[in-house]
Amino acid sequence: MSMLKLDEKKRCFGEGLGKELYAQYHDCEWSIPVHDDQKLFEMLILEGAQAGLNWETILKRREGYRTAFHQFDPVKVASMSDDALEALRHNPGIIRNRLKIYSARQNAKVFLNIQQEFGSFDRYIWGFVHGRPIINHWRQFQDVPTTTPESDALSKSLKHRGMTFVGSTIMYAYMQAVGLVNDHLTSCWCYGNR
Repeated sequence: MSMLKLDEKKRCFGEGLGKELYAQYHDCEWSIPVHDDQKLFEMLILEGAQAGLNWETILKRREGYRTAFHQFDPVKVASMSDDALEALRHNPGIIRNRLKIYSARQNAKVFLNIQQEFGSFDRYIWGFVHGRPIINHWRQFQDVPTTTPESDALSKSLKHRGMTFVGSTIMYAYMQAVGLVNDHLTSCWCYGNR
């Protein structure tokens, strides 16, 4: 994707000089329904890495994550050795938190188990919203919740299955990222266009 040029569109986030990467994510990915398992896995890894940080920090390292985690191939990530994971602790292209790095492998293993059980991770994850995006009508970003009963349920299920860095707040951000929830503000140019 080529970078967006600065424009006058009203967005939920990503406005202003130097925020083109954030605007690109907002306009082209955020709250758009995803049904591809590899993309769902990618966003799971990235949202877990974001815990305690801002999303822009992760977006700037996205290519580093792609390289470090085998283009987000869950089979390859699940089989990464301890030595390979330890080497990533010296990789400036990603967040070098040991627990977050090791969680990628653990979560990949659980992801593959879910695929086997449900036929796809897509089928599993979309079940938490009954197969259709939840479309909200927020006027200001302060009104957008950080958790919901659906994110609570998803978090609880993933934790029970053995995933880490999948608290309810992280899972709500994940649900927004992959379009299970559409939280574009009523003033945003994307509102009603998805």
